[in-house]
Amino acid sequence: MDLDTTRNIGIMAHIDAGKTTTTERILYYSGKTYRLGEVDDGEATMDWMEQEQERGITITSAATTTFWRNHQINIIDTPGHVDFTAEVERSLRVLDGAVAVFCAVGGVEPQSETVWHQADRYHVPRIAYVNKMDRLGADFFAVLEDMRTKLGANPVPVAIPIGREGAFEGMVDLLAREELRWDAAEGGQHITRTPLSPERATEADAWREKLMDSLGTWSDEIAELFLAGGEVPPELLRREIRKQTLARNIVPVLCGASRRNIGVQALLDAVVDYLPSPHEVPAARAFHLKKEEDIEVPCESAGNPLGLVFKVQYDREAGPLCFVRMYSGSVKNASTVYNIGKKKRERVTRLLRMHANKSEPLDEVGAGDIAVIVGMKAAQTGDTIGSEGWPVVLERMHFPEPVISVAIEPKTLSDRDKLKSTLDLLSLEDPTFTSKENDETGQLIIQGMGELHLDVLVTRIIRDYKVDARVGNPQVTYRESVTKAVEHTEAFRKVLAGKENAARLTLRVEPRARGEGNLYRKDIRNPKVPDEIWEAVETAVTNAFAGGIQFGYPCVDVGVTLTDLEWDELTASPYAFQAAAALGFDEACRKAAPVLLEPIMKVDIVTPSDFLGEAMSLVSQRGGMIHGTDSKAASDTIHAEAPLSVMFGFTTALRSVTQGRAGFSMEFSHFQPKRNQGA
Repeated sequence: MDLDTTRNIGIMAHIDAGKTTTTERILYYSGKTYRLGEVDDGEATMDWMEQEQERGITITSAATTTFWRNHQINIIDTPGHVDFTAEVERSLRVLDGAVAVFCAVGGVEPQSETVWHQADRYHVPRIAYVNKMDRLGADFFAVLEDMRTKLGANPVPVAIPIGREGAFEGMVDLLAREELRWDAAEGGQHITRTPLSPERATEADAWREKLMDSLGTWSDEIAELFLAGGEVPPELLRREIRKQTLARNIVPVLCGASRRNIGVQALLDAVVDYLPSPHEVPAARAFHLKKEEDIEVPCESAGNPLGLVFKVQYDREAGPLCFVRMYSGSVKNASTVYNIGKKKRERVTRLLRMHANKSEPLDEVGAGDIAVIVGMKAAQTGDTIGSEGWPVVLERMHFPEPVISVAIEPKTLSDRDKLKSTLDLLSLEDPTFTSKENDETGQLIIQGMGELHLDVLVTRIIRDYKVDARVGNPQVTYRESVTKAVEHTEAFRKVLAGKENAARLTLRVEPRARGEGNLYRKDIRNPKVPDEIWEAVETAVTNAFAGGIQFGYPCVDVGVTLTDLEWDELTASPYAFQAAAALGFDEACRKAAPVLLEPIMKVDIVTPSDFLGEAMSLVSQRGGMIHGTDSKAASDTIHAEAPLSVMFGFTTALRSVTQGRAGFSMEFSHFQPKRNQGA
């Protein structure tokens, strides 16, 4: 496989911007499918799950590979709904470039902002595609302004639309100064290129000048040609656009109407022309376990094998399907790989190239490529696979904490074990879904990112896994933390089987800034102390984070430092140190002024202007805080924050006060101390 002709891209956007429809067109025009699948008809190739077809939304990120202009393009179609943000997060972690799809009417919507900032965090170069140019209220240039103000991006159009709304008929290629139109009778297969007509020349040349001006900031060659009044060749423009896109200085913008088969081939050309190959992105960051230092891993097929499991999907016949992005070296079919984090060897029984839920066999997957490994039993999302001789772990992915929970119970006792194993499988697939048993009531509690997320998972449990279960009402999942620093020394002694087990250690517990997460570290070194003792203390503390302080809710933003450890060769044991660390953590946290935290949600309500007052007062009545509003031609967007506990049933209330015409999206923002403490 030639890495220079490979593109690993994701398609990302707000729900209903037309991501999946655009992906369907990409597959059709590149010859991967032979008929056009429609999301609205439940026939989209990439929305292969039954629920995705019924609900008309993308739930899991589907992977596929296609070819365009002799380039291999690995595409991941990501979900747009905020409840499935983990799917977007893990996809962006392994992609080299992304296509951001914006609705020409809605512009930059709340989830567009979320995925854009996720892509910023992973330094992913992007191109933008303004879709739905044929819709009433479409405004290409308003979307550009939205990108500037809301995303802080530098959008540079490489094409502008010909007409808009019902009169939209194609686009002007600013580089070639040509008009492009798609033949509707042939399903958009045939593109007609014509010279720029006089009535469009003035606007097109003005935008071409802006393009030159943007590129001239970085390219002296373009600036000199432009100022001298000379002709700037399209090839030079393409080369500079690519260079500045990879440096993330600009975002090339195209337009189209995917549903009407307009603009997709130009988008594919832009993917090949402007998005990076695996060679052109910075080397992957990793941590060498033996040297205890950060290293860079260059993308080389001849290097040591190193890959990241970014998704696990369970198949009833094949078992876990592990989606792997290779960063270095290669993995062959029927070989053995080493799970570095879990210190386990795993057998590769099959290597597959995925196309949504269909697949084709592979002999080998090399650096820069994405494939599926069948046969790995212990692998989880975020695991690094490689070889025993090179203990290097890739930077782990960060997932938001689940904030909503429901109780679930089997209808019959015989189904209890089946339900538990199903929950284990689902949490293996989805890092933002967890399940646990309530120690006091014996109830099984499942946790997720939102009501839709849990609804989808419960439907899968009942329908796909055939487990008869009853589900309770959604509950808020609180968190616990500490508010002051405390140091505590814990001693443990116990005689087991005639042998004394003793341990003594000192832990310092302190609050961390909100959102920084938990951290365990040791401030002492003693080469005489065996590794299993250090590991026992670390295991006890990290397990204690999940067990809570007063109410049993998980801890967040707590820093724990091991400051002293007394070790006696005759009486020390991992068991004793694990017990001392767990007891010490509990005692230290109780002294550190513990506090109960509740999840605060970022809420964006889109309402017709006539109902702005009613929608705002509804948020205020529920204890929400309004931060501001944005106005568009026919609607207003209210930006607010509210505790999750007051948002249950908000959909019904909002529909009631706006005659069913308003909608809202909600995502987790942060935790803050609960107003009246006590669960």
